[in-house]
Amino acid sequence: MNSEKVIFSFFIVLALTLNFGFILGDIENPAHHPVYELFAVIVVNLIATILKFGDRTQMGAVLLSTSLVAVLQLIVAAVIWAVVVHGMNQPLSSAVMVSIVSLSAGAFLANIISVVLLLIETVIIRR
Repeated sequence: MNSEKVIFSFFIVLALTLNFGFILGDIENPAHHPVYELFAVIVVNLIATILKFGDRTQMGAVLLSTSLVAVLQLIVAAVIWAVVVHGMNQPLSSAVMVSIVSLSAGAFLANIISVVLLLIETVIIRR
């Protein structure tokens, strides 16, 4: 068993599951989407992205691009959250929460693509 692949796969799957946990719930209700969970999603996605930098294959390039898309969307969601709550000193409205969760859902889709590609790569290597 290759420990590097295990760690790599662990962070890709963890990014997907944490992101799913964040977007689960009523899209308009800020109580269903805690800020610390968004922070955890961003950190794990950043770690997964850093781990993808070492792969020089075509599949590695696609995995890296999906990870960069996820990180970009999550950072934009966090910036929106920070600007509204700390910059404008306003509570999260349902419209702002919908934007944050929608961006996170886009990152979730990118994470799904990463996991599917990882599974395809694993099946190809096994043959």
